[in-house]
Amino acid sequence: MAGISEWINQSLAQARRLWLFLDYDGTLADFAPTPEHVSPDPQIIGLLDGLVQYPHIRLAVISGRRLAHVEALVPVPGILLAGTYGVELRISGGERINRVEKGTVRPVLDALKPRWLQLIAGREGFSLEDKLWALALHARFADDDEAEAALAAARRMATEAVEEAHGDLFRLLGGHKFLEIGPQLAHKGRTVEYVLDRRPWSGALPLYLGDDDKDEEAFGVIKARGGIAILVSPEPRKTKADFRLASPQAARYWLATLPTRFGEQEL
Repeated sequence: MAGISEWINQSLAQARRLWLFLDYDGTLADFAPTPEHVSPDPQIIGLLDGLVQYPHIRLAVISGRRLAHVEALVPVPGILLAGTYGVELRISGGERINRVEKGTVRPVLDALKPRWLQLIAGREGFSLEDKLWALALHARFADDDEAEAALAAARRMATEAVEEAHGDLFRLLGGHKFLEIGPQLAHKGRTVEYVLDRRPWSGALPLYLGDDDKDEEAFGVIKARGGIAILVSPEPRKTKADFRLASPQAARYWLATLPTRFGEQEL
């Protein structure tokens, strides 16, 4: 690990600029009690506001939350914000971009939503989140066996709904006691590609911090572009990342040191 850490330090020292991509929940902040819980953290806001002031750093926050939540959590001008894994964007100048038309996804979501609601009706520990472009079924507080059975049934329903639509517009995203259906572009890796291709920056080193399997999809893209991927996780696990930070607190501390690694460079 020490050798990897030194390699990262050398890569940062040699880079002229930094394109910094950050997940939010589990990476910058501890997980919220519920998906609808939006509580801006002054420490995180201050950190990001400080980073975005440096002309050699560009900053993006890419979250599975809907964009309105990300904007409330990160009320910092000059940062590219991506909601629903990048389906909806607010670029640093304030322009909003929806990469998928809601009218193309809502018929399937609207047909599936009542079926999922009926499935979890009366069950403790379940909730359904409608993100406009996606539906997410949460079972974080449900009994393990009941969660496994209900999510398996929900997956079958979602697969049937997609097959009935005769299209390849959708993907299913899993996770611990979690299932989501959304557009194919609800994909952090594709979002990173989209941003890097449309906002190229000569000499910039891409760097991504994230904590889960959705971020792993972005890690692969970052590595293919010659960048650095950092996992935020309390325990080691199989990952594409180059380095691991143990917690959101450790990630924030490490991020706060980044400007000093570029401060003496001529841009």
